[in-house]
Amino acid sequence: MRYKIINGRIITPYRILAEGVICIENGKICEVSEQPVDFPDAAIIDAAGHYVSPGFIDLHTHGAGNCDFMDGTVEAFLTVAETHAKYGTTGLYPTTLASTNRELYKSFENYRQAKALNVNGAAFLGFHLEGPYFAMSQKGAQDAKYIRNPHPDDYMEILASTGDIVRWSAAPELEGSKAFAETLATRGILPAIAHSDAIYEEVIAAFDWGFRHVTHLYSATSGVCRRNLYRYAGIIEAAYLIDGMTVEIIADGVHLPESLLRLIYKIKGPEHIALITDSMRAAGMPDGKSILGSLANGQEVLVEDGVAKMPDRTCFAGSVATADRLVRTMLRLAGTPLPETIRMITSTPARIMGIDRNKGSLAKGKDADVVIFDNDIHIQLTMVNGKIVYSI
Repeated sequence: MRYKIINGRIITPYRILAEGVICIENGKICEVSEQPVDFPDAAIIDAAGHYVSPGFIDLHTHGAGNCDFMDGTVEAFLTVAETHAKYGTTGLYPTTLASTNRELYKSFENYRQAKALNVNGAAFLGFHLEGPYFAMSQKGAQDAKYIRNPHPDDYMEILASTGDIVRWSAAPELEGSKAFAETLATRGILPAIAHSDAIYEEVIAAFDWGFRHVTHLYSATSGVCRRNLYRYAGIIEAAYLIDGMTVEIIADGVHLPESLLRLIYKIKGPEHIALITDSMRAAGMPDGKSILGSLANGQEVLVEDGVAKMPDRTCFAGSVATADRLVRTMLRLAGTPLPETIRMITSTPARIMGIDRNKGSLAKGKDADVVIFDNDIHIQLTMVNGKIVYSI
């Protein structure tokens, strides 16, 4: 299909084109202009004065639409992709929880099948493994019985089972983490710091090994602590001090208050921040009881106040956010400018994952991943690789 988007306020990484035109052919953007463009035989999409944005990229999501990537079915993958597309996500990274390897392998097989069938949802961009190599003291809602240290016999077997892993979150202070990170780096897989009690010095070493990204900053990440009377900076402070370290934040307005959203933005800037949902199956669903993880082996959680909680309410159990909510929260709560807010959910995550050559911005030659939304970030249309997968 050939499409011509007209009458839209086009969001680029640094400014907004007041009345722009975008031409799309064969799934690619072939023209972005502030001037009228002759593009015959194209289907016209009238943006009606709404914003036209690059598609949102979610680096970290476990599910949505009452489905989880650990459910063990192809249908679950497709449902999650289609649900997130309704909220502006055009590309996502299916994320696992600490589990048995058998469950992982089942998810890998389902991913392969679902990717071939996924024509109506956000594109699958690769697997993100969250765990099982975590600090027990920072396990959060992860199931303790699966948590362990990285060992070559274990992670090499997992790596041999699929070529779809592109990111792996782990605690770098654990024994064996250096060899683990170096193994990932040789395969082009991003090691990320997560569920960790590492101190600053350990993070510095881990950065040199390849740990260049922090998973859900402030959630299950260490801060200033005391050990044998002396104070040590933690992951949070290290993320601020290391200029090249990127971070992701659950900008649902619950996991992080206004003050921390503003602080992170002030220190790291939009070029080093990715907005993530970290959503579980209850995203896009009403409040009430839900399951974190697979239906077979997951943990019961409670969804209330716009977030998932453990039943005893001692900690959060993942978010129920969708991508549009992240943008809305940053604009309204953190007061970030719209172009920079959009960068944090488009071009920055694309650069973090090394796919910015094809995705993350509206530019000639890039994939036609496009979202149209109104002033309140209500999604009007979602296009993935030149195909409209959602419209009101």
